[in-house]
Amino acid sequence: MGPIGVFDSGYGGLTVLADIRASLPQYDYLYLGDNARAPYGTRSFDVVYDYTLEAVQELFDRGCSLVILACNTASAKALRTIQQNDLPQIAPNKRVLGVIRPSAEVLGSLTKSKHVGILATEGTVKSNSYVLELEKFSPEVTIHQQSCPMWVPIIENNRHDSEAGRLFIQEDVKRLLEKDPAIDTILLGCTHYPLVKSYLESILPNHISVISQGKIVAESLSDYLIRHPEMEMECSKNGSLQFLTSENTHVFNEKASVFYNGPVDAVHIKW
Repeated sequence: MGPIGVFDSGYGGLTVLADIRASLPQYDYLYLGDNARAPYGTRSFDVVYDYTLEAVQELFDRGCSLVILACNTASAKALRTIQQNDLPQIAPNKRVLGVIRPSAEVLGSLTKSKHVGILATEGTVKSNSYVLELEKFSPEVTIHQQSCPMWVPIIENNRHDSEAGRLFIQEDVKRLLEKDPAIDTILLGCTHYPLVKSYLESILPNHISVISQGKIVAESLSDYLIRHPEMEMECSKNGSLQFLTSENTHVFNEKASVFYNGPVDAVHIKW
């Protein structure tokens, strides 16, 4: 038995981890942030795949039988290849799950107009993963995407509340709504973006809902563990939490505490 692994290229996955722990506090968790090589959003498919596989292997080596990619870019660019090509070879009894499919499964039920917008990194938008997944679960939904390349660095440098930061956010939101004025539901397709959710709600019309992924992923994980008791039995239950980062731990702890909304004490790892 071992902890549930949670991986992100940076800090955003901590928003998902917080919701997962709130929903399933009995399990042990091991969070790994590849902060030294972040952001992943502008990197090629091959690079994101290589980095993500390396992180997954690290979590496997540390006892995790189940790993959650709490990163939309990694889920978009690496998850399917890891599931189909790598797991059968390196760890046939272990599992890796992402954040895009759970979100796509419920989006159709959240929109009344059947017009949905996605705000995400350039990598996630280019992958077209949300469009492909929504076509499976809600083919009647019209979806438009807007890449927000500046949001991650703005948020990680705590500039999202500055005048300049808010101008970038406003411009990207405006571009999304210009593509489809009928949008009534916007999904935050990057786990960093919950930190600007309240600001987005303040500038959007009241009829537009802003959806974060954390609670959706937590509910999906809970359902998965019920449906897969053989995997649930592999997850240890002491309520513990550990953090790993490829970044300087002092830098990580300071920034991570904002995303996790609590104290963080990480251990540094070297690739």
